[in-house]
Amino acid sequence: MSDIAVNMPARSPSAAMPDTWPAGDLVGHRAPAIRATGIDRRFETAAGTIEAIRDVNLAVETGEFCVIVGPSGCGKTTFLRILAGLEQPTAGELELRSPAGRSPTNAMVFQGRSVFPWLTVRANIAYGLKLKGVGRRQRREIADRMIELVGLTRFARAFPHQLSEGMRQRVAIARALAVDPDLLLMDEPFGALDEQTRFLLQEELLRIWEATRKTVVFVTHSIDEALTLADRIVVFSAQPGTVKATLPVPFRRPRELTAVRSDPAFAGLFAQIWELLREEVSTARMASGATR
Repeated sequence: MSDIAVNMPARSPSAAMPDTWPAGDLVGHRAPAIRATGIDRRFETAAGTIEAIRDVNLAVETGEFCVIVGPSGCGKTTFLRILAGLEQPTAGELELRSPAGRSPTNAMVFQGRSVFPWLTVRANIAYGLKLKGVGRRQRREIADRMIELVGLTRFARAFPHQLSEGMRQRVAIARALAVDPDLLLMDEPFGALDEQTRFLLQEELLRIWEATRKTVVFVTHSIDEALTLADRIVVFSAQPGTVKATLPVPFRRPRELTAVRSDPAFAGLFAQIWELLREEVSTARMASGATR
């Protein structure tokens, strides 16, 4: 599966935010790029109806870096796919709008290998532009700009098998950014990487976000990662997933990973999010038949 832009659509932290918002809060200080109201998604299977998410209420402002955390199987990816237009909600209302008021675009970055092995780094990054009908010269100019942005200038002609896993994920991020989406959707893009590479790419993503200020909705299992990246963290309950709480992240930007982790507030926020998640993780494990 590739991270190709699709037409579709977010909310930024405010100094007046409380420490923890009640689930389903939609009160914002700017018009949101995303407003999800009462979103449900059910799947009909041979074993019966599976309710992936239920009554999801969430607003995300333009330019916000919003991170969703929750137990496995809680519907985080389903919700992200609904934002991308890859799934349709069973019920509820989804409003998506760009800053210019036109129909917004999005691009999605998936976990694992989503780059095309038969294309070079430059051709991979230009792929979405080609689908949009952008001319060859302009595609190359944009692709080269993105290659420089993610630090892969020396590897423009390389093929994915010649790159490390972390470098391939940089290509996936650059390909998503190349189409200049209004909304960048990221589904555990660093989940398959070793810890050191994940740290490096978190810092790389922070640098890119500071440069572009795209609206980002990022899904992860990692509380550490959420605290490092997010303006605001949205905690999902166990399946059927719904918004249990949202928490603003107070660390100043621009951020460095070491500075965030050494901040006295980090440990307290980590503990607060884990307490919100603990019961949900246990519920998810029991539902899946896990005993330990």
